[in-house]
Amino acid sequence: MIFATLMLMQAVYSPETDAVMNRSRARAEERRAQERDQGEAQRVQDQKAKDAGLEKRLPPSIAKKLQACLDVATGDAAAGITFAQDWALDGGGFSAGQCLGFANAQGENWPQAVKAFDEAALSAQKEGAPMDAARLWSQAGNAALAGGEARKALGFLDAALGSGLPDDIAKGEIYLDRARAQVALDQPAKARPDIDAALKLAAADPLAWLLSATLARRMDDLKRARHDIDEAKRRSPDDASVALEDGNIAVLAGDDASAKAAWQRAVTLAPLSDQAAAARDNIGRLAAK
Repeated sequence: MIFATLMLMQAVYSPETDAVMNRSRARAEERRAQERDQGEAQRVQDQKAKDAGLEKRLPPSIAKKLQACLDVATGDAAAGITFAQDWALDGGGFSAGQCLGFANAQGENWPQAVKAFDEAALSAQKEGAPMDAARLWSQAGNAALAGGEARKALGFLDAALGSGLPDDIAKGEIYLDRARAQVALDQPAKARPDIDAALKLAAADPLAWLLSATLARRMDDLKRARHDIDEAKRRSPDDASVALEDGNIAVLAGDDASAKAAWQRAVTLAPLSDQAAAARDNIGRLAAK
């Protein structure tokens, strides 16, 4: 029985690895929606950061040009790179660098995206905008993770966390990104404090609970894993990754019926996904025990 369970778990899909490779794409979609209205994004940013002088408000003309650059890059990564490079030569500063990083990320040219975001962050820091620098270093870290450079990502994320950010959801997401980098480097004990910090500051993010549950499972803490996957399910009941991990935890707890039901839910939610493929494989292995 124990051998069969171990064999089953060897083929289990890894949600944290999937998150490392794909989260930057999801983040790009979120940021794209936010950045399409730069003026509104500026208005809703944390008031404490503004009062502390951590963020540099973009002049309307720069915000408008940044928006135009992001729109071009969204439709055509190569054209966005050209736009950003021309703007940088014309004195676009860290905003031009931000768009250059975004355009390279759109084209999945991760090394160039990392370079552009890092240089933009350094420029923002020199211009007296540490909150913008933190945001840009966070983006550099995500690009490095997407490109498989987890150790390099840690350096950028450390820089972001050291930039004086207030304790809010944005900082929580950076802690989560640093935890993902630690997991990618097979350092689960170092990932746990960062995930716990992320859960305090960004508790609404179901990915934080999913990765916390997965980490707990891998560290043989099934009680914590069960609690955290339930929190992920409550926040994202239609997520196939959550359903898959729910089954992974259930099978280790000896609840084969619940494991099968959870894996079947993953198949139903996203039948053509990698999660569904892993779930089908696990159902087949469970039936063969």
